[in-house]
Amino acid sequence: MRGVHLTCLAAIVAAGCASQPAPAPVFPGGDLIDLTHSLGSDTIFWPTAARFELAKVADGVTDKGYYYAANSFRTEEHGGTHVDAPIHFGAGRQTVDAIPLERLVARAVVVDVSERAARDRDYQVTVDDFGRFEQDHGPIEPNTIVLIRTGFSARWPDAEQYLGTTERGPQAVPLLHFPRLHPDAARWLIDNRQPAAVGIDTASIDYGQSTMFETHRFLSDQNIPGFENLTALERLPATGAFVIALPMKIAGGSGGPIRAIAIVPPPD
Repeated sequence: MRGVHLTCLAAIVAAGCASQPAPAPVFPGGDLIDLTHSLGSDTIFWPTAARFELAKVADGVTDKGYYYAANSFRTEEHGGTHVDAPIHFGAGRQTVDAIPLERLVARAVVVDVSERAARDRDYQVTVDDFGRFEQDHGPIEPNTIVLIRTGFSARWPDAEQYLGTTERGPQAVPLLHFPRLHPDAARWLIDNRQPAAVGIDTASIDYGQSTMFETHRFLSDQNIPGFENLTALERLPATGAFVIALPMKIAGGSGGPIRAIAIVPPPD
């Protein structure tokens, strides 16, 4: 959709503007890109997590003659396209309802490691990858959402291709194989670039067979949320996109589903 011009942040994050609003950031015009996998029966979850369930409550014409539909659903916090709130791996850190909006609505960069990940499904994004990105596109500015494109979203929802296994339960965890952000690179990013959030198009920002989850822990310690199971990152430019990734506002939650979108300005 060309020329989308959103002029009031509150219209997106608070369902309306005040009658005399204070000056607010102006979103860029451009194309809207959906970065979110739909939640459904084929949604990929961690092997030890329960799958998404949707149950019909009503679906038909009522006794008063009008059609009515309603469903109930059950889901884990961490499945499909979702956010890891800092408390997920950080005691006393922010719950999902306490994440500042500035970490969920911000400019974004896309660091593309898809060629390396295609050759090595256990590829770990390094500090050198960020160095190569900055050589081509300039420094990553503070308070930017850093998105890592591995290309694995093209494998969704084939669990064998996406996760490395179709098995379920604790015995499946050692069989997981997908790329991640190396802890050393995460620490460098935190110490030197202060990102608003970090996202990836795989099931975890830590690699599949991780047992210590160092990358999660480094980010959580600094109250930096992580977005997982993103999609369509190939449609975003390396720089210039504006990302909105708003989660369900679960009181005390350690994470939750997000509807992540990007606004991509038209070429100059």
